[in-house]
Amino acid sequence: MKIRYQLAATSVVAAILMSGAVSAQEAATVAFLMPDQASTRYEEHDYPGFQAAMDELCADCTVIYQNANADVALQQQQFNSVIAQGAKIIVLDPVDSAAAAGLVQIAQSQDVKVIAYDRPIPDVPADYYVSFDNEGIGNAIAQSLVDHLKAEGVEAGAGVLQINGSPTDAAAGLIRDGIDSALDGSEYKTLAEYDTPDWAPPKAQEWAAGQINRFGADIKGIVAANDGTAGGAIAALKAAGADPLPPVTGNDATIAALQLIISGDQYNTISKPSEIVARAAAEVAVTFLKGETPEAKTTLYDTPSELFVPAVVTRENIKAEIFDKGVQTSDEVCTGEYAEGCRELGIIQ
Repeated sequence: MKIRYQLAATSVVAAILMSGAVSAQEAATVAFLMPDQASTRYEEHDYPGFQAAMDELCADCTVIYQNANADVALQQQQFNSVIAQGAKIIVLDPVDSAAAAGLVQIAQSQDVKVIAYDRPIPDVPADYYVSFDNEGIGNAIAQSLVDHLKAEGVEAGAGVLQINGSPTDAAAGLIRDGIDSALDGSEYKTLAEYDTPDWAPPKAQEWAAGQINRFGADIKGIVAANDGTAGGAIAALKAAGADPLPPVTGNDATIAALQLIISGDQYNTISKPSEIVARAAAEVAVTFLKGETPEAKTTLYDTPSELFVPAVVTRENIKAEIFDKGVQTSDEVCTGEYAEGCRELGIIQ
């Protein structure tokens, strides 16, 4: 938790004139509640990005950060706790999108604003929603794979596996819809499909291993909804002795996934720096604190929303999209066995 401190009146005026920050009278407690620790992004990118933006936009605000570790009941406890601590705005990335509807109702009955973050809340409109375009992400990674299979001369009618995200995550459902829109319109068929509980890579790996035993070399590609499930699928392929590996998609541009792309083990991922959405959430929170209504760039599930468009990353553009843009550094990614691949791609000398 960030310790609150008071600014002198002159400093407040200067801050407002210079950056449009929230005044001392408008400063308040803002909660940032994330869903799980299966992905490292929340601790490494989302929360630091949100805190940095709040420090800039509302230096006198208190930010409470908590992670529910994929536990619906724990997230409800955390939600009730931050309201009791005086939170006026709650940025919520729900463990269970359906269960989160009740949380929105609780908050709104107490005049607390809820900003749905990354995962939408379909059943009850939140006050705002910020995210990358999840359906667009699903379509992009699957279409990228379809285009690659065509370019490689893979025959029409060949089969792919589809590994979706958590069945309790509405964003995963949107990603799945996007994947379906690309695969259903292609000349390739889906051999089998799986919704991964809690996005857990070991569960994706276990399922993929069973499908490899079932379909073997008939698997010409795997559309995995994020980098964790992709890593699970790749581990299953390697354990089964697949050589060469069929192309596997991903999403999130984690360091591990970038390394797999550099080594040729993963075909693609999505670059969506979490700091972009985290800053947008902070800007919406501050707008609410000022008593103003944030502009809706679009609407999803009857909720005013802003959806950002991400980029597909493969070996062909990883240098330009990831390293030239400063999303990750070569010191973080080009370590050990991956240094040779980084040199081959011109990432390091």
